[in-house]
Amino acid sequence: MVLNKQKLEAVLSVEGKNTDLPFFLHIFESFASTYISARYFSVKNPGSGCVVIAAEQTAGRGQWGRQWLSPEGGLYLSFGFAPQLDINLGYQLTLATAWGIAEQLRKYGVDVEIKWPNDLVLDGRKLGGILTETKVCAGKITQAVIGVGINWKNPVPPTGINLHAWSSQGNSANIPCLEKLAAVILLGIHSGIQCLEGEGVNILLSRYIKLLSNMGDKVYVNDEFTGTVVGITTTGNLHLHRSSGGTITERPASIYLEPGTISLGYRKSSV
Repeated sequence: MVLNKQKLEAVLSVEGKNTDLPFFLHIFESFASTYISARYFSVKNPGSGCVVIAAEQTAGRGQWGRQWLSPEGGLYLSFGFAPQLDINLGYQLTLATAWGIAEQLRKYGVDVEIKWPNDLVLDGRKLGGILTETKVCAGKITQAVIGVGINWKNPVPPTGINLHAWSSQGNSANIPCLEKLAAVILLGIHSGIQCLEGEGVNILLSRYIKLLSNMGDKVYVNDEFTGTVVGITTTGNLHLHRSSGGTITERPASIYLEPGTISLGYRKSSV
C-alpha cells in the first residue's frame, strides 16, 4: 500500500491551497525507520525540511525507547527541520504537533482528542502517536525530527482503533485514501508549529487543553490518589490539583508530573 507521491502532492496543493509547505517528500514501500531517515536527510540538507513516509517500518520507534509496531496499512511519517528553539522548550514541539494534527483531523469529521502527552485518541482508544527528538548546539535546538504513526487499515491492539474501521461503522470521516490522510497530517504538523512560532506557547496551550481527553481525570501513582488533572505547563508537565488531605506544607495543592512519569490508560476496542 505505497502512497502515490503525485497524488499526495496534488491533495496537498488542493487542501493546503496557497500554503507554502517547507519540506521535500521521500516515499518508500518499506523502511527500517522513517525517523532515522528524516534525521539523515536533515543533516545532509541543513536548512531544508524533509518528510519521509513508509508503507511499513521494520524497526519503528516509540516513546521511551519502546518498539513501535508498524505493519503495512498504517501511515508512518517523520518530519525533519531546524526550529531554532531554546534548549528547554523542545517539548513544545510535541504539544504543537499533537494539537495541530488533532485540530486538522477534526475538520474532516474525525473527533480526535489528545491523551497527555503525545497520543491521539478516538472514542477513547489510540489512533496514533507522536515522537519528537532534538539536537542541541550552543543552547539552541538546531535540529528536530517529529515522527507520527497513524492507524489507517493496519491491525491494532485491544486499546487501539484504526480510522478505516471507525469510518466503516457509519462515522463521517472525509478521508477516503491514505494520500488524503498523509496530507491532513502534514498540514496539521505545519499549522501546529506555525501556531507555536507565530502566536506563542500560551495560545497553543489554550487550544491543546480544549482537546485534552484527560481534563478532570483522577490520577493515581502507586495506587494512591495523587490529584485531578487541571492543565498542562509550558514544558509539557501534567498539572494536578489535590483539594483535600494534609496541610499545604505536607501535601501541596498543585503537583506537576513530567512526561514519562506515569502512563494514563485506554479503553479496550470493540472495533
